[in-house]
Amino acid sequence: MAREAPEHDVDETGLTVSRPKTWAAGIPGVLVSLQHGVEQMGAIRSARTLRLLNQREGYDCPGCAWPEAQGHRKLAEFCENGAKAVAEEATKRTVGREFFAAHPVAELAGKTDYWLGQQGRLTEPMVLRPGGSHYEPISWDNAFELLAEELRGLPSPDDAVFYTSGRTSNEAAFLWQLFARSLGTNNLPDCSNMCHESSGAALKETIGIGKGSVSLADLESADLIVVVGQNPGTNHPRMLSSLEQAKQRGAKVVAVNPLPEAGLMRFKNPQNVRGLIGRGTPLADLFLQIKLGGDLALFQAVGHLLLLAERAAPGTVVDWDFVQEHTHGFDAYAEHLQKLDWSEVDRATGLSRKEIARFSRMLMDSERTVICWAMGLTQHRHSVATIQEVVNVLLTRGMIGKPGAGVCPVRGHSNVQGDRTMGVWEKMPEEFLAALEHEFHITVPRRHGFDTVDSLRAMRDGQARVFLAMGGNFAAATPDSEVSEAALRNCSLTVQVSTKLNRSHVVPGRTALIFPTLGRTDRDQQAGKDQFVTVEDSMSVVHRSRGRLKPSSPVLLSEIAIICRAARATLGDGHPVPWAEFERDYDKIRNRIAHVVPGFADFNRRVRQPDGFVLPHPPRDSRRFETSTGRANLTVNAFEAPEIPAGRLLLQTMRSHDQYNTTIYGLDDRYRGVQNGRRVVLVNPEDLAELEIPDGAIVDLVSEWAQDPQKIKERRAERFRVIAYPTARGCAAAYFPEANALVPLDATARISNTPMSKSIVIRLEPRRA
Repeated sequence: MAREAPEHDVDETGLTVSRPKTWAAGIPGVLVSLQHGVEQMGAIRSARTLRLLNQREGYDCPGCAWPEAQGHRKLAEFCENGAKAVAEEATKRTVGREFFAAHPVAELAGKTDYWLGQQGRLTEPMVLRPGGSHYEPISWDNAFELLAEELRGLPSPDDAVFYTSGRTSNEAAFLWQLFARSLGTNNLPDCSNMCHESSGAALKETIGIGKGSVSLADLESADLIVVVGQNPGTNHPRMLSSLEQAKQRGAKVVAVNPLPEAGLMRFKNPQNVRGLIGRGTPLADLFLQIKLGGDLALFQAVGHLLLLAERAAPGTVVDWDFVQEHTHGFDAYAEHLQKLDWSEVDRATGLSRKEIARFSRMLMDSERTVICWAMGLTQHRHSVATIQEVVNVLLTRGMIGKPGAGVCPVRGHSNVQGDRTMGVWEKMPEEFLAALEHEFHITVPRRHGFDTVDSLRAMRDGQARVFLAMGGNFAAATPDSEVSEAALRNCSLTVQVSTKLNRSHVVPGRTALIFPTLGRTDRDQQAGKDQFVTVEDSMSVVHRSRGRLKPSSPVLLSEIAIICRAARATLGDGHPVPWAEFERDYDKIRNRIAHVVPGFADFNRRVRQPDGFVLPHPPRDSRRFETSTGRANLTVNAFEAPEIPAGRLLLQTMRSHDQYNTTIYGLDDRYRGVQNGRRVVLVNPEDLAELEIPDGAIVDLVSEWAQDPQKIKERRAERFRVIAYPTARGCAAAYFPEANALVPLDATARISNTPMSKSIVIRLEPRRA
């Protein structure tokens, strides 16, 4: 039997702390997976559901975008956090009209994100009317007409914002952007704006495409794998299996991170005997405990040492054939690194020169190098430049466009990369927009729209009045919580297309709609026929996903049906896009995608192949670089690292092991030794001694930031317990969304406009008794 949702909110007075783990997964991972499944789904439903997870005839995990193996797949092709994600979505708990009648919005707004998410699946459309205190039921027809009237009454289409979560399928994402552009706006922010936008910006300029260049086979056949600013043990656990396979083939692994992460120390693979009852596999051969924001300095130092070694032994380090035939800017790059100030490298990285030299030697010795990264690199002021320095090192060694080598930005949510491929971007290129016009005989706007940060500014300032979210939890995902929530409340209408209750539902506009939708695990039937959707994983593989469970309510609509009906109500039945046809048959959507999106020719046939198909990637496939120079560009970047005033720390936001993005599965962070609580801040013991703050103290976190140094503005997050933890000196860490309140809206990365959630200057302010 599945357990009922918790009636009472979290009491963190029972928070306890134990020693951090030095290994990941093993038997505890199996037991926790089973526990979550049974609690949410019951035993029989758990077995039926998990059997199909990440299988060819099943559904794609609603968690991360790590790829499945091509060819043979294991019986249990999922990780602990994948099992948690499925349990949350396939839960037997439901939230209907009785729940909303019993709980006014003001009460729900005072609940924690964990409590809200544990209540269960949304079952019918709801509306909160102006001045109302409770959500009330509304029919689908009336809900769509309310939305249509609001959109048609806007002074400009640019007064509407169409946000998208990375869990949206390719088909739904394509229709979502088609709806927005048919209305007349490019306001298409998405979750990528807050995570990997810096990766796309850096890679587009340097190699001509904003995606990673490696396959799973490349990773597993590399000589050297560098994992920078990433915690795969929690955020992409199946990556640990790939690292284990690479290690068994002789690869070396380097971990670069301010925090020691259990998954990169030792992996006990629950799929084999050695992992269940043995010692598992040690993964990281070298751990570089770098200071937050010091990665640009590290890779410039590494580049400097590579070039020194090349001058000492010409032809042994630089891949001159590759550099001369395929790159641009090498001489300027090499000249710039000659001026490197090693004292600045020491200050920025906190690493010894011996450690950096060892890392450099590993890069020199490797014939096949893959560098992986995640948000530890992408959420700083200088993130784009940092990733360009990573690319500089790989280009110098000729490590792009050869087997076992390349760039590997590890994406978060399951289809965040596919959303962008399908056109969910505020700055899509002219070729895509022209193809849309030609295919559908519509006129689409050319002016760039709002990304996430600019959308918040526009809503805050009254320049955007209607906010629509296709999935996700915008209020909890965005920075500067007070500003973000006020921006949403300033809208005339907010619309949330959701599977479960979350923070965004209790931060409503003057009118608010909840559109409950099918999840990945749910059976989707249209016109009496089973449908499937597709996703693109982190390595550009497009494959099918088909849910098999009976939906939790007979009135739920698929995301595609919701978009099509909303578009018909808004644009009219005479609109040239065949919305009704698309709702009835998803093959018809894929036929049109094949005509518009590069790489999707013959989409319907190719995606029905057992493992789908791989999208083209010119640098990987033929060492062709579609940049402004026609070559891969080495770049010159000014040295930069965060400045931390005396008595202050640099904070990074991070996930607990019991969460994925804003979905919180539980209150334990098993690998870091935190149980029954989330309002914690991890600080190096030596920093605590200098600050004269005892381990276990209760403090407020106060961030300090200003565009003008003379006008520092403070933001406060109250009542966090201090935990002495072996993080890098001068650095601290706290969970999001609790720490999002500390991230200023205007503190963003250059070029990408991504929030600087890994570079927050804070002070710890002890609470008075």
